Parts: sequence; C-alpha cells; structure tokens
Amino acid sequence: MRYLILILFSLTIFQIQSQSSTPKYSNEFLNIGVGARSLGMSNSIIATTNDVYAGYWNPAGLCNLKSDAQIGLMHSEYFAGIAKYDFGAFAKRIDSTSAFALSFVRFGVDNIPNTTELIDAQGNINYDRISYFSAADMALFLSYGKKLNNGVMLGGSVKLVNRQVGDFARAWGFGVDFSASYQHKSWQFAAMARDVTSTFNAWSYNLSDEMLETFVLTGNEIPQNGLEITMPRIILGTAKTFKINDKFKLITELDADFTTDGMRNVLISSNPISIDPHFGLELNFKNLIFLRSGIGNIQKSTGLIGKTVTTVQPNIGLGIQIKGLSIDYALTDIGDASVALYSNVFSLRVNLNPKSRKI
Repeated sequence: MRYLILILFSLTIFQIQSQSSTPKYSNEFLNIGVGARSLGMSNSIIATTNDVYAGYWNPAGLCNLKSDAQIGLMHSEYFAGIAKYDFGAFAKRIDSTSAFALSFVRFGVDNIPNTTELIDAQGNINYDRISYFSAADMALFLSYGKKLNNGVMLGGSVKLVNRQVGDFARAWGFGVDFSASYQHKSWQFAAMARDVTSTFNAWSYNLSDEMLETFVLTGNEIPQNGLEITMPRIILGTAKTFKINDKFKLITELDADFTTDGMRNVLISSNPISIDPHFGLELNFKNLIFLRSGIGNIQKSTGLIGKTVTTVQPNIGLGIQIKGLSIDYALTDIGDASVALYSNVFSLRVNLNPKSRKI
C-alpha cells in the first residue's frame, strides 16, 4: 500500500511547482462533501465508503456495493436557504468484482436580481428592467471501481465541470480522479487523488456594453477569458471496525487532506502543501440504526486579545435503514462553526434488486 501512495504523490509533484500562479479554492464546491453519512462524520469516509456515494468519495469502494444497483439523492440549503446544494447518483455492479457510477453535483444561488440596467439612458429608474439569473457550479462524474486480489481495490473517475454566472460568464473544465483501497481483517486503508493531473477550467465572458461601462466607472478590472487551474488534492484514510457484540459495531476513521495550492488555514499549514486532518465514527445497531459524529475544520485564529486559538467543528448524524431504503441526517455546516450557521442535511439511498447480491 505504501508504494501505491508514493505513486499518487509522484503523479502530482510536477504540478506543485506551478501552484504560485494558480488560485486557491478553485472548484472548491467539489470538496464540500456529499451524503449525510459522510457529512455527519466530518467527511472521514474514504476508507469505509461502499455504496452509491463512493463514486464521489472513493470510486474503488464501488466494488463493495451490497445490491445490484443503487440510487442516492441529497439536498441541503445554506445561508438561510439562499444557496442550494444537491447531489444525485446511480451505481450498478458490472460483475462480481467491478461496478460503475454516474454522479451529479450542483451548488447554486438562484433568482439573483440583475440591476445593471435598472437606470435607463435618460437616467430614470425603471424596475421593469430588473432581470434575474443564477450562479451555479455543477459537475458530472463517471466512476469505475475494480477489485483485485488480496483485498486491493482500484478506482477512478472522469469529471466534467460547468460553472456559470447567468449569461455573463461560463467555464468548462475536465478532470481525472484516481483512488485505491486495501482491506486487511478489521483494518481499511485508502488513498484518493483528486484532480490528479490538475483540472483546467476555461472561462469565457459575455458582458454587455452597460456592464463594461459600469466596470470602467467603478474602477473594477474587466474580466478576461482565460484558464483557471485546480491543483491536485491527496486524501489518505485509515479505518478500523470494532465488533462490540452481536448487536453493536463501531467504525472509526481518520482522514487527512493534503492540498497542493499553497498555505491554507488548517491544522498543518505550509507552502506548498497543507494538511487538514479530520476524524469520524459510526455506531451501528443491528444494521438498522446508525449514530455518527465527527470532528473537522480544525483552524487557528486570532482572538480579540491577539492570542492564537485553535477551533474545531463538531458534526453529528443519524441514519435509519429499513430493508432496501436508507435515510440519513446530518447537522453540519460548510465553514467555520463560529461564522456559518449549522445546516440540516438529508440524503437517501435506495437499493435496487437487493436480492441479486448476497450481503
């Protein structure tokens, strides 16, 4: 497994040298996480994911689907309902050792008023000239997982990214993810390389004469067509399953995100690589009820008296599984717990043809 991890790092090391010319947090909407189970465990999931959500988290985990096919859906709202975050996926087994998934992610703000033409050429205010637009980030994943011998699983995804701001700006991007998992008795190990060759987003702008004039009058820089590069991110995870008795089972997982786009406000901050650890656990009662918790978003901040303090974000979650239907809930947020309000996240997983595969 250690050789596999070295390969993942070697695939990205040549990209790190150019990170100074790339923006931080490019395509960051793809790092929020999907599924209430994952969010309740602070996204500490890549080693134990084994359902339709594995297409996003770790495609190698698709090999462990517990039914012939699955559907996954998630909806969440942030900032008092202003931003909507949605996910949908379909996964299907190909044979006893492989499976694929098709996943879609959208994070957007709709019905934004466009007041750039509120005042007409004569200087009159006309509210009928107000129009509305959406600012949305979307991505489509096609994922594949294959189980090899001796507990080794490999997977990968190709993804198409579309980001748009009304009719004013649009970007198209293409990226590749690669993952690997290894299971030995009650231990599970995983490595996930996102944007392993970097993801290139080609931006194009369509600004009206009125908008260009507004940019000039307000002293703002006029946007130019160009490329935005998303740097690679490596996620390493280790999990262990404890069988308490015939009714209870505990899963614990520790993950760490290695970002390569420069210094970030995380627990281990350096240039060009920063490391963001997070931990989650799940208590399983007879595969019917699941209690989850996690700690993540560990940051250092300066208090009012100038003293540096370390803050953490705790998350909690609950899951219920009835036959082929799983309903999950998480109380979480997407930023610093002291700034952004916590949000309620619900997700759904449906097993199709559950009897076609022995659990």
